[in-house]
Amino acid sequence: MMHMTFYWGRYVTILFDSWKTDSWLSYALSLLACLLVSIFYQYLENRRIRLKLFAAGIPSSTAAPEIETPLLRRKLAGERARLGVKVAASVLFGVSSAIGYLLMLAVMSFNGGVFLAIVLGLAIGHFIFRNEGEASVVVDSSCACA
Repeated sequence: MMHMTFYWGRYVTILFDSWKTDSWLSYALSLLACLLVSIFYQYLENRRIRLKLFAAGIPSSTAAPEIETPLLRRKLAGERARLGVKVAASVLFGVSSAIGYLLMLAVMSFNGGVFLAIVLGLAIGHFIFRNEGEASVVVDSSCACA
């Protein structure tokens, strides 16, 4: 039976039918896994923000004159670098979104311990990774949970 309200107990099914806890040890390990994954989610979000800051520091290729060959090579290298940054940012966004949605689904198990472990992990991850140098960047969050 699936719970539709929050409950407290060590018997919980998280994400998959095969991920069931039946003892205090398996429940504690599952909570630890939820905590670590939510910290990792904040780490990925930090890397994504840092990548955006790095991409903002790349000089625009339209400002460089296109008269000499070395400048043309520099322009092509800059476009390739920008493409690499866009691909990396897209991959980070996709992985971060997937983890965010999996965390949301884990909270939807409606177990109080799972909820607290994920919220605590997000708070710890934010404290460690995301509390500096972000004020100047507007970031589109991939998940409403962060």
